[in-house]
Amino acid sequence: MKKLILSFLAIVMVVSFSNQVMGQATASATATATIIAPITITQTGDMNFGNVTVQAGTAGTVILVPAGTRTTTSGVTLPATTGTIAAATFTIGGEGAYTYAITLPTSDYTITRVSGTETMAVNTFSSTPSSTGALSSGTQTLTVGATLNVSAAQVVGTYTNATGFDVTVNYN
Repeated sequence: MKKLILSFLAIVMVVSFSNQVMGQATASATATATIIAPITITQTGDMNFGNVTVQAGTAGTVILVPAGTRTTTSGVTLPATTGTIAAATFTIGGEGAYTYAITLPTSDYTITRVSGTETMAVNTFSSTPSSTGALSSGTQTLTVGATLNVSAAQVVGTYTNATGFDVTVNYN
């Protein structure tokens, strides 16, 4: 009986030892993270459609392209005294050689006559670059144009909106 118990204990020890040696393996891995510069957008210039005239009874539009030039439709004309004409400008900053997506307003942006209640809608925003930009050396200039909708009986005056419109950029 003693031999049987010793044999049994010997078998248990061999099985335990072999399970510990052969039953498990361990490996290690490291974790790494790289913090990049956050993307930034800074407004550097406001949008200005300049001086515009409208023919009585005929509405129209002024289309300001990102390059800062404008064209008209229907009853809107551009007088010889142009006033200030400018696309909105922004400086995009971030990690060099990264690309980013541009989100422009998709709904009407309303401008109101100073000291009045009359309004005009600004819409159909466009930009250069258009939908995706690329940071070269960590910066890029973004210009934004839009369409100004002028009614047939638009009241004379300066129109503005102090809250501004939003342009959003995100890393791709």
